[in-house]
Amino acid sequence: MTIPSLVANYQTKVWNTASQVFERKLEEAVKVMNTQQTLAGYKTTKDFANELAQNIKITKICDEPEECFPENVIWEVFEITENSKVDEVIDVSTLKTAKDIGQKWDTEVVGLQFADGTAGLLAYNPECKQDPYSNSVTASSCLAIIYDTTGFKTPNTYTKDLRALNAKLGNCAFRLSGVCFGIPFKPAPLSLADCEAQKAELGIEECYADNDYWTGAIRDCGGTGNMPTMSQLAQIAEYLYNISGITDKQEVNNVSLDYDKAAKLGLSLSTGSSFSIWSREADETYYARGRVYEQNRTYWFGYDSFNNSRNAVCISE
Repeated sequence: MTIPSLVANYQTKVWNTASQVFERKLEEAVKVMNTQQTLAGYKTTKDFANELAQNIKITKICDEPEECFPENVIWEVFEITENSKVDEVIDVSTLKTAKDIGQKWDTEVVGLQFADGTAGLLAYNPECKQDPYSNSVTASSCLAIIYDTTGFKTPNTYTKDLRALNAKLGNCAFRLSGVCFGIPFKPAPLSLADCEAQKAELGIEECYADNDYWTGAIRDCGGTGNMPTMSQLAQIAEYLYNISGITDKQEVNNVSLDYDKAAKLGLSLSTGSSFSIWSREADETYYARGRVYEQNRTYWFGYDSFNNSRNAVCISE
């Protein structure tokens, strides 16, 4: 390998490690807050940030985000089919509410500076739920954050020193054959009663379970038409495993998940971890379908609507 390639690979490894360490610390802080019952009930992001600072070292909270964060950042939007990207330059001073970083909440965005040198843009979910007896409450259910592991230092570019958890900038997190997809997220469940009340509007054929995460994903995306097809999930697998010809219901073994490519889709994963995505489709017994992406294999599933670990991805245009 050439010297520039070695340097680039080393720098990428440094950024990836810093990202994994930061997200682990953030998750640990959220779990402590959940146990202490200090996670839910805030009306503003700043109120939440002040409490968060009791559990993770924050040196500064800024009402104007650009005072704690690089003024301009580069958001790379990847087109999976073409394996190409388009750079969008984002003016951080224009990011005022959670809606500006990819969420539907009305809370404000605040800037954060962490003791380890990381800079962040944070928005809080005012509908955040806590359960002191559960370990399943995650940061992604309560907040959206874009963070730069090198602070004000360059390159300030998404998938490099700039990463996101439950957040995005610009119009798309990634594109597939021209279709714009939002950031992967873990949906809240939909009750059986709420499903029955909304199924016609959302395009759900049948409601059959309480605390259903699949119908919750449909609700959060605004309808089945805004969820990916099984074919699109197979195309994502082709991209992530650097192979072609995967069919909707095919299991592929002895392959290698490209974790750098996963980061380009907005998934911050440590090497060896896995994830899964719901589709819009269900079988004749109304079991939800989707696809699992593991380190060395990918396969489809057709069950498990109660699984709270699966991700949803919405079509945003």
